Amino acid sequence: MSRLPTLTRLASAAVLLGAAACGGEPELRPAPVVPTPEPTIAAYDAKTAQPAAEAALSLVPADAAVVTVTDFDESRAQLGVPDLTSDDLMTDRSAYWEQAPRTTVLLAGGMLREDSSELWLDHGFTQDDVDWEARFTTPEGAGWILGFRPDLDMARVAGAVKAGVAGLGGAEVDRKRHLVSVGMAEAGEDTWGERPGISELVPDAAAESAYYRAGCVPLGDVLGPDAGVEDQDAVLAAHDVAHFGGLEAFSISFVDGKATARLGLDRTDVFARAALVKSMSSTTGPMSGSIGWADGFTRQVSDPSTGRIGWDVADPAAAATLVLTDVLPFAVCPEVTPMEEPTGL
Repeated sequence: MSRLPTLTRLASAAVLLGAAACGGEPELRPAPVVPTPEPTIAAYDAKTAQPAAEAALSLVPADAAVVTVTDFDESRAQLGVPDLTSDDLMTDRSAYWEQAPRTTVLLAGGMLREDSSELWLDHGFTQDDVDWEARFTTPEGAGWILGFRPDLDMARVAGAVKAGVAGLGGAEVDRKRHLVSVGMAEAGEDTWGERPGISELVPDAAAESAYYRAGCVPLGDVLGPDAGVEDQDAVLAAHDVAHFGGLEAFSISFVDGKATARLGLDRTDVFARAALVKSMSSTTGPMSGSIGWADGFTRQVSDPSTGRIGWDVADPAAAATLVLTDVLPFAVCPEVTPMEEPTGL
């Protein structure tokens, strides 16, 4: 049981006794209440077992609009090769890359993959030595972070950065933490790991991939570039999105064939948002061009108390495409920008 009420009564009693001793009227001045600190993400430590989808947030600047984290280590574990590295047989490594996008949800294809041969021959490492990859966008531009396996000789990576191969030119090398990055938060800079409510958005277990976004997604983006006024009007006629609650931030993560969207605790609009997703699940064409929500996700469930909506992943590649192209109907903004009527010209 909390000791705060007892402390408050003692402090108030002391004020009353002091006032009475002076012969004046007692003055009620409740003791100040110390606020509970907002939970934050622990600082990144390559030697701990903290899941990448959570740990990487402590490295991403707080003003990033969108963050994706792809945990290749977790993807390898799902495919039964958790210790796969560039030291393994090429046949084993090729087999992983053939299966991974079809059986696990990867929001990044591996920044170094196309240049793995050059990296191996000239520098002694490849994409298979990258444990995880984070990508993000800030007002200053795009950034990225690669987390390498903790037993890799980072001098090899530093040599590749100096040579400017595989897009590594100009990157910062953190040998102690086995990180290579562009745009990573500097010491003392605010990060996503310190955002209010961040603990409500991170997955409960190691995730193959996780997507975080500040704010909501405009309905026009969800419908896709080929959508017209009629498509938007049809959605608005069936769903009163103006009564949806606002979103400071949200996430969607992928764990062992399951997808979970997190909107924050005690969301009264979860069922309404879930209904919008369900009604758009059979839509193809205008919503995403070539695929619809049902191509990537199926079997929806909702929980307002935890602010979560969950699905089974029907097709990992389709699910990744829908997320990366902003087809996220559960996160639609309450405000809708009217579309321009076609002029016929």
